[in-house]
Amino acid sequence: MCQECGCNSGGPVQVGGQPLNPSIPHEHPHHHAHDHSPAQAAPHKVDVHQSLLEKNDRQAERNRGFFKAKQWLALNILSSPGSGKTTLVQKTAECLRGRLRVGVVVGDLATDNDAARLRAAGIPVIQITTGTLCHLEAEMVARALDQLAAESLDVLVIENVGNLVCPAAYDLGEHLRVVLLSVTEGEDKPLKYPPVFHSAHAALVTKTDLADAAGFDRERALNNLRRISHHARVFELSARTGQGMAEWCDYLVQQHQLSFARQA
Repeated sequence: MCQECGCNSGGPVQVGGQPLNPSIPHEHPHHHAHDHSPAQAAPHKVDVHQSLLEKNDRQAERNRGFFKAKQWLALNILSSPGSGKTTLVQKTAECLRGRLRVGVVVGDLATDNDAARLRAAGIPVIQITTGTLCHLEAEMVARALDQLAAESLDVLVIENVGNLVCPAAYDLGEHLRVVLLSVTEGEDKPLKYPPVFHSAHAALVTKTDLADAAGFDRERALNNLRRISHHARVFELSARTGQGMAEWCDYLVQQHQLSFARQA
């Protein structure tokens, strides 16, 4: 995962077209002498990655508090590239129209193509481009929330970077973690990437209209999901044809009601 792979070295992260962390020159005045002689202290290990995750978790809790105060049901949608996340998000927003108002945060390494597509469909959206980072982090989402705060929303969909590995380690403050399994990917994906599937509250089998053409073994896939995501709610759907979308959207309405009934 990212704790080992080195992608935390990062790149030019932008949120809504603005740099996330512009560099600040080291210009504060010095009132002490620098010792340029070779260091004599004994070497010691500093667990930087653990510190980074702790910082992320603290920001995730702040995000969670923001969502609660705004009564936004937050979804963190994860999948491999090409599983149909953006189409699902667009069709979900359209399906919920008149019942729940949806806003979106989109994460990609580069381009704002998905955000432009959602914006053209009338959906409030903020694009995060992560450069070399293969996942979204809580601070990135927090910056996007600053730009979405004025929107009247009921559901915030966070479309994470297409990756089934590193995003599983990063809490964004979401209420629901949703993982997608496309029928074109192979039935054993849950067995190959158990952390992300095990952490999901809902597992969506997508592109079911292509199941026959892809030679998809439905029972094998569902058995694998039951084995790894045994506590998750499983939906089979096609965002393109609309099959299964009503049940998925009803679930989101129910989850919003359950999450905020006590605040009403």
